[in-house]
Amino acid sequence: MQNNRITELFNIKYPLIQAGMIWASGWKLASAASNAGALGIIGAGSMYPDVLREHIQKCKKATDQPFAVNVPMLYPDIEKIMEIIIEEGVEIVFTSAGNPKTWTKHLQDHNIKVVHVVSSVKFGLKAEAAGVDAVVTEGFEAGGHNGRDETTTLTLIPMITKELNIPVIAAGGIANGDAMLATMILGAEAVQVGTRFVASHEASSHINFKNEVVKAKEGDTQLTLKELAPVRLLKNKFFYDVQELYQQTPTKEQLIKLLGRARAKKGMFEGDLEEGELEIGQISGLISDILPAADIVNNIMSEFEEAKERVAKL
Repeated sequence: MQNNRITELFNIKYPLIQAGMIWASGWKLASAASNAGALGIIGAGSMYPDVLREHIQKCKKATDQPFAVNVPMLYPDIEKIMEIIIEEGVEIVFTSAGNPKTWTKHLQDHNIKVVHVVSSVKFGLKAEAAGVDAVVTEGFEAGGHNGRDETTTLTLIPMITKELNIPVIAAGGIANGDAMLATMILGAEAVQVGTRFVASHEASSHINFKNEVVKAKEGDTQLTLKELAPVRLLKNKFFYDVQELYQQTPTKEQLIKLLGRARAKKGMFEGDLEEGELEIGQISGLISDILPAADIVNNIMSEFEEAKERVAKL
């Protein structure tokens, strides 16, 4: 495959990024994805600062390839997190859930490439104006925290690539090479894949959660909790408790009380399939096995090349 602006920006073999997901994307997954030719990402959103430092150091020992750290900017210890990233010599940072102006220049002043996750053309333009090197454009098919407008990936990609000059990475509903090619035909220069990598051997998420992802069918996930922060969840007891509360026209405070603390950790990391929050994308309905991360990368790229050959014959 030929290089493009994303492979050159990150110095990676394939225009494929493993998403930095909470409770799933530790150093084992990030290093495995990077060693296979993708860009692995450590998800800092579920890590205390000292834990993140440990994961970065272990990742550096496990791979000599580029890797990144994903940082939700609503993180309470954001200053400490950014300090550690700079001290440890991380070269690529993906930011999300906040204003990209806040940290982009500071990180770039330390020779760090910055990518920001957006869910709309408006926020894509703001990210470009803030000086980021690229954006991840995420449709509402994606798992976890999501855009409020429910714009799908195949709608969003051509809209945003029409308006932006910086490279665009597609995300949301992508788990194979066919979807990768589709988004790149629409103007994306790479894809970010999350849900498929949750169902990997190296993901730090609990095996109970991984098995639920494999078992999921069409319609088993839904976007909810828009009043707090829209999140796509597998339908389990906690999800239905939320839906039951909605029948009472709850206040925001009542929703916060039901959500409680560490609900995502309980579900995705500790494996409580009843009371835990199980964040995953719609594309889980297409996933039927748990594989090594390297196999996932190789499968996606093989499918991508096969899809290109099919399209060329049309």
